[in-house]
Amino acid sequence: MLATTKPAELGLPISHWSLEDLAVQVLKDAHYRDMSRSTINRILNSNDLKPHRCTQWLHSDDPDFETKALHIARLYLDAPRLYQQGELVLCTDEKTSIQALERKHPGRPMIPGRPERREFEYIRHGTRCLIASLAVATGEIIGDVSARRGSRDFCRHLRQTAAQFPEVQRFHWVMDNLNTHWNLSLCRCIAQISGVKFEPKKLRTGAQRRAFLTDPEHKHVIHYTPKHGSWLNQIEIWFGVLEKRVIRRGNFVSKADLTRRILAYIAYYNENLAHPYRWTYTGQPLAA
Repeated sequence: MLATTKPAELGLPISHWSLEDLAVQVLKDAHYRDMSRSTINRILNSNDLKPHRCTQWLHSDDPDFETKALHIARLYLDAPRLYQQGELVLCTDEKTSIQALERKHPGRPMIPGRPERREFEYIRHGTRCLIASLAVATGEIIGDVSARRGSRDFCRHLRQTAAQFPEVQRFHWVMDNLNTHWNLSLCRCIAQISGVKFEPKKLRTGAQRRAFLTDPEHKHVIHYTPKHGSWLNQIEIWFGVLEKRVIRRGNFVSKADLTRRILAYIAYYNENLAHPYRWTYTGQPLAA
């Protein structure tokens, strides 16, 4: 079918087909009769073809992707039961380079028949980093805003988050494979809050550190998502909520203003909107 052929294969200087491009090509091809745009559109719809659309995906060459994904999925499904037994599953990550953008001129409010209008030009006031954790069983968010996402900032967030749940006997932290999530500083932090001995000579390699951080006998256990599988981390879902509800259309006059607004939304969310996500992905390979 013409629509499933890449235009470049026919020598055309376009990246994808439009209805107009297909109509022109049909006219040029002696094997086809003339067709209207509506006819082409009906044929595409009947075959569920959308050449005008494109979605992105991230390939993972992790040989244990399915095993690791299944482990994370089971952890989410077990989170309510674990919570009742005194164990808490937390999804943690950083949202970096959040820009404090101020519009140069006031916008115009929504009126009947016309949406809100926003000035295009803006003033940059710098950036901030949000380190946040989501309690899987309750949906509660714990967040810290800082100037950067260094190891010290990340470890401080873990300590402060754990301190908010003094009744919890064991913490399960879901994280991706960022360097600050398996370095020596984090090993020291986990050893301290887990009450176990910290022996840096035994933690010289990445494999040794990961083995230490994922030790199921510790009070604080880290569970890593597969390589290029950070979308399995539920906090990423909430970061999307924050982006849509606060950041995207926000007007921030300073970095302090941005920080205040983020923390205010976390408090508002926890009081009015927090809920466990309905997790449906079971860890099996995705199929159409």
